[in-house]
Amino acid sequence: MQKPSKDAIRLLVLDIDGTIAGVDNAVREPVKQAVRAVQDRGVQVAIATGRMYRSALRFHHDIGSTLPLMAYQGALVKDPATQTIYRHWTVSKDLASQLLDHFEQPELRQVLSVHFYIDDQLYVRELSSETKIYAERSGIEPIAVGDLRSTLGTEPTKVLALSDDVDLIDRLLGNLRRHYTPAELYLTTSVATFFEATNPLVNKGTAVRYLAEEHLGLAPENVMTIGDNFNDVEMLEYAGIGVAMGDAPADVKAIADWVAPSVEVDGAAAAIEEFLL
Repeated sequence: MQKPSKDAIRLLVLDIDGTIAGVDNAVREPVKQAVRAVQDRGVQVAIATGRMYRSALRFHHDIGSTLPLMAYQGALVKDPATQTIYRHWTVSKDLASQLLDHFEQPELRQVLSVHFYIDDQLYVRELSSETKIYAERSGIEPIAVGDLRSTLGTEPTKVLALSDDVDLIDRLLGNLRRHYTPAELYLTTSVATFFEATNPLVNKGTAVRYLAEEHLGLAPENVMTIGDNFNDVEMLEYAGIGVAMGDAPADVKAIADWVAPSVEVDGAAAAIEEFLL
């Protein structure tokens, strides 16, 4: 299929970590300038991230977005200007409890930090070193509760298991994908050390489709997306132009229409220049 012209693109959707924010955890000026330039051309810009809504807000403001923010892989779509919640799909209490049972097996309990995200708060069993690093980057204060089952009066927006052991996370993802069908849970990784579970209807592709088609009246060929990891695959596949970052895993690059330079050399700005300016 022929790729759309730059004049056809009316919506640009950006991931945060590894895409517009690198090691410094900030949007650098060349990326901000490129975003402003496309906004001046009439292209609207939005964020789609695995991050918490609260954690993603400053990036939403940094790029001057006026659209709803897609957080938690798209499980929560909320407009920061009006506080309108357009979509909020959660993990059932039963499935969250089952995941916790799995994570608390003796061989896993000591090596996994488990995060429950409920009402845009982060609940943890205890403040592990991995959780502290995560919380610092996210700008979030975790709430340690001991037994996470005590939080399940409300369904979580997302469940995350964190470990510095990349092979362990990879095995965990494989094992649980064999245990749960895609109709039960959406399972992914946003970085190699994060195992993430959401409602089966959730992924960035369905969120971007909703924003583009239901909210803005656009078609896929009017959309460009930029991302860097497996949780971005669905939105890269959906868009008329899907761009993977230079540091993306090979399987993510393989489905992209173009591979941008690394986030550390402002690859998102290069992609915007290549296709939209």
